[in-house]
Amino acid sequence: MRLVIARCSVDYTGRLNAHLPLATRLLVHKGDGSLLVHSDGGSYKPLNWMSPPCRLEVEAPDEESASAGVLEHWRVTHAKSGDALLVRIYEVLHDTSHELGVDPGLQKDGVEADLQRLLAEQVDVIGDDLTLVRREFPTAIGPVDLLLRDPAGGTIAVEVKRRGDIDGVEQLTRYLELLGRDPHLAPVTGVFAAQEIKPQAKVLATDRGIRCVTLDYEGMKGIESGAPRLF
Repeated sequence: MRLVIARCSVDYTGRLNAHLPLATRLLVHKGDGSLLVHSDGGSYKPLNWMSPPCRLEVEAPDEESASAGVLEHWRVTHAKSGDALLVRIYEVLHDTSHELGVDPGLQKDGVEADLQRLLAEQVDVIGDDLTLVRREFPTAIGPVDLLLRDPAGGTIAVEVKRRGDIDGVEQLTRYLELLGRDPHLAPVTGVFAAQEIKPQAKVLATDRGIRCVTLDYEGMKGIESGAPRLF
């Protein structure tokens, strides 16, 4: 990866034309060929960029550009679309290259599969004296995340989400309608469990007789969140 801080202007031509006037910016040229143009703001998002497959060529400036103070042109061309990113370098303030090696990739923690697994091991989060029938209980319209039994023999279908919205409530509603037709499972009630549940989803769930449970993922993992607790 090459990191260059330079005074530069940038022009993008192709399906969309865009211009960045002369300013000091960070140019990131990655090993996959991509080039990203960053300012000292806007968080992670570049001002402009060219994604692979593309090729960068360093060119000497033409007479007009040279007379205006341009040291070199960086021309990045997309291999398929032909779109081009032209960076005119006026002054280089910093230029380093680093070999990063193969990245192992992002390992996500707290995805729905993790929540489902932890909740299956700790069904008391849903209620007392419940037993797990099965994870990923199969139905004709897809698997129910968790199927539980209460002490009275009733069935509880649990839909697990990281962020619960109306679509999740609708999904659980369809499962409940289907499961309720099975005499071996009826009566069937529903629980919508998520780390965060949107207010609209709570209203819809309550209206349909579905109980909402907010999950404390860190607490379920046995990690103290730092929030004050009574016990």
